[in-house]
Amino acid sequence: MSDAELVLRSTRVITPEGTRAASVAVSAGKITAVLPYDAEVPAGARLEDFGDHVLLPGLVDTHVHVNDPGRTEWEGFWTATRAAAAGGITTLIDMPLNSLPPTTTVGNLRTKQDVAREKAHIDVGFWGGALPDNVKDLRPLQDAGVFGFKAFLSPSGVDEFPHLDQDQLAQSMAEIAGFDGLLIVHAEDPHHLAAAPQHGGPRYVDFLASRPRDAEDTAIANLIAQAKRLRARVHVLHLSSSDALPLIRAARAEGVRISVETCPHYLTLTAEEVPDGASEFKCCPPIREAANQDLLWEALADGTIDCVVTDHSPSTADLKTSDFATAWGGISGLQLSLSAVWTEARARGHRLEDVVRWMSTQTAALVGLGQKGAIEAGRDADFAVLAPDETFTVDPAGLQHRNRVTAYAGKTLHGVVKSTWLRGERIAAGGEFTEPKGALLTRPQ
Repeated sequence: MSDAELVLRSTRVITPEGTRAASVAVSAGKITAVLPYDAEVPAGARLEDFGDHVLLPGLVDTHVHVNDPGRTEWEGFWTATRAAAAGGITTLIDMPLNSLPPTTTVGNLRTKQDVAREKAHIDVGFWGGALPDNVKDLRPLQDAGVFGFKAFLSPSGVDEFPHLDQDQLAQSMAEIAGFDGLLIVHAEDPHHLAAAPQHGGPRYVDFLASRPRDAEDTAIANLIAQAKRLRARVHVLHLSSSDALPLIRAARAEGVRISVETCPHYLTLTAEEVPDGASEFKCCPPIREAANQDLLWEALADGTIDCVVTDHSPSTADLKTSDFATAWGGISGLQLSLSAVWTEARARGHRLEDVVRWMSTQTAALVGLGQKGAIEAGRDADFAVLAPDETFTVDPAGLQHRNRVTAYAGKTLHGVVKSTWLRGERIAAGGEFTEPKGALLTRPQ
């Protein structure tokens, strides 16, 4: 530790080997050693002692819609990354929509990178998009450093990002499989959606009926079949339907390279509690019943679901009308995701180490960021400091998102993020933020 510039000390440090009292030495933005708690601090090094607060690796959120440029009135890199930092997130991967332009060509990627470069408070990477007409752009995007490619199997909600039919899915998947890229998929079958009752209006029960589980189940079954045939790597986004879990387990047993995520809102909110007209709870696929939620938690525990990400998808407040059919579908969750998941996890008997695995270690692994996701020598010195037993009541006025619409308003959550650190520098604490220090990340070659 003789070359350490900074030593972070806590009685509870979450490491790959478990939680223990430790001192974490940092130099040049990297963790250089994880040492015994009472290790001597070298001359010239600064000591930060967090007492009994938990030191955990900064979270890695691989599913965020920043919408910048083009729809910056919905969200932007400055506000989104501040919200993330406030919630203990130190890395996010930005979705290829709902920005204008979408990240579907190298030129569009460069445009987005130029916008993000001076605004990012945390590290930011980018997904590319797979559209019906951009197969020729997929390999150049891969070479330019995107982390993979998002596709929709049903309408996305924005005209500039059309969905793929089964033939187009096969074409894009074959191209991506050719360079062993990763295809990430919004899996709802459009035919099942079209056949579902579409009443509109303020009743949540009607909206839930309009996005049935079998739309997810069928789309995932078709995705598995294509991935098996093409030996492709695929990832199921925001799994909501527990009915699809047996399909996923069987596919893995057959050697299909499939991974799965779910989101805090599916794990912490239930259809039974959504008030009519409260479209801050609207997302696609939808928040389902409590019995469905129980099965998602079981799948997290047994490893069928790999990770938990926000699918932060904000809009302006006026788009959140009381009509569930026409309201924008998306939940803003960056700042609250850690606390929301920890609140429910602790109630179900899970440990904070589990939450770190789902929201940091395995999300980093999904996108190949070996320098993120754990407190161990050689990794980036990205940390969150959490008081896991402290509580707070969610006040929308305290959120850093550009539009302070939240499904968690008034809820009491466990876990207060005391500070967030990026490459050894404190970037957020007590509602105060440094100037942007985030780096633009590209996929490891």
